Amino acid sequence: MPSISSRFVPPGQLVEKQGVCLLVYGPAGSGKTVLCSTAPSPTLIISAEGGLLSIRESNVSAIEVTSVADIAEIYDHLYKNPGEFQTVCLDSISEVSEVVLANEKEKTKDPRQAYGTVIDEMMKLLRSFRDLPMDVVMTAKQERIRDDSSGSVLYMPSMVGAKLPQALPYIFDEVFAMRVDKNEEGDTTRWLQTEKDWQYEAKDRSGLLQSFEKADLVHIFNKVKTASKATSSKEKISNIKSKSEETNNG
Repeated sequence: MPSISSRFVPPGQLVEKQGVCLLVYGPAGSGKTVLCSTAPSPTLIISAEGGLLSIRESNVSAIEVTSVADIAEIYDHLYKNPGEFQTVCLDSISEVSEVVLANEKEKTKDPRQAYGTVIDEMMKLLRSFRDLPMDVVMTAKQERIRDDSSGSVLYMPSMVGAKLPQALPYIFDEVFAMRVDKNEEGDTTRWLQTEKDWQYEAKDRSGLLQSFEKADLVHIFNKVKTASKATSSKEKISNIKSKSEETNNG
């Protein structure tokens, strides 16, 4: 039986194997579903919102879900067939949390118990999809929270309950806010905010992205993965050199 030390590898190798897990949130109509269609293909979009009209001509696979059982069945399929898709998109986890809540309310008369169960079930579901050996993209609605004392407004992912939105940033490698604006010609432009500021929740664990990146997931994954592969190669060379020096010194 191989020793545990045989599983010790450079972090870059694990990142390359696991893929990147990304969360994008934004207001209705901001282009989150269209963004999913820009992911590296082949791509599967799991739609809990039924809003696939905007990508009806896209070269992706899609499936609509209406129950927790649907989502569980899709996860089992992806887990058993890891090479079928390069990217899987769950659109959106805000709607999924509503489905889970409705399912739990049917099982209990105590709303507090239902909300508590939703937190546990959603965290389990999100971690399961996160750990699939492929790139994973999840979208969420945007919630606007106003601080009554200061009057400031914070935008963050929307989920049922108060605890789930606060836990989300810890699950994902990347958390982006979808920003929509008008340029000088009056045309609509879309950007991904990757860095947290006083108003928008965001993070870039890779440290390789600009504060604002164009809304194109192939572009995002190429930037993150190219650097990861380069780091992994350097780590492999470093390990080979270290082992060679140890042999020569021995």
